[in-house]
Amino acid sequence: NVYGKGEWHKDRMASVILHAYKQISETNAMKLFQSHREDFKNGEQKRDFVYVKDLVDMCFFFQKSFQENNLAENGLFNIGTGKARTFNDLVIATFHAMNIEPSISYIPTPIDIRDKYQYFTEANMAKLKSIGYDTPFHTLEEGVEDYVKNYLLENTYY
Repeated sequence: NVYGKGEWHKDRMASVILHAYKQISETNAMKLFQSHREDFKNGEQKRDFVYVKDLVDMCFFFQKSFQENNLAENGLFNIGTGKARTFNDLVIATFHAMNIEPSISYIPTPIDIRDKYQYFTEANMAKLKSIGYDTPFHTLEEGVEDYVKNYLLENTYY
């Protein structure tokens, strides 16, 4: 669920934002997967979308903490924002960054992934916060706007 500059080569594994940008650029509309669960409306499936610039900040934090020998914790850390957002939120933010009126439709989730599809993912950030990481993350809207306006629309996505 990481998005940002440098993912163009990832093809179908690229972020939803990049796919949305491409689809909106071509059609002025976006198709998202329908929900096949009663407890989620269409487009309300959630992910912890994190901007690559926030990941870079975390890496610098780890490097500095390691160099200064003040990192008592080790092991695996969840990396994300700790705040899940809907696919609708993400696509609407992409439309707005492109200055296009949102037009979203919903298509059936492919049968071959339907039973494996995750409806909610969110990083637990407690361990990272416990070692003193308190740098604010870009909101989804801020990150999408920066990515779209400064990289995708400017064709500087490599």
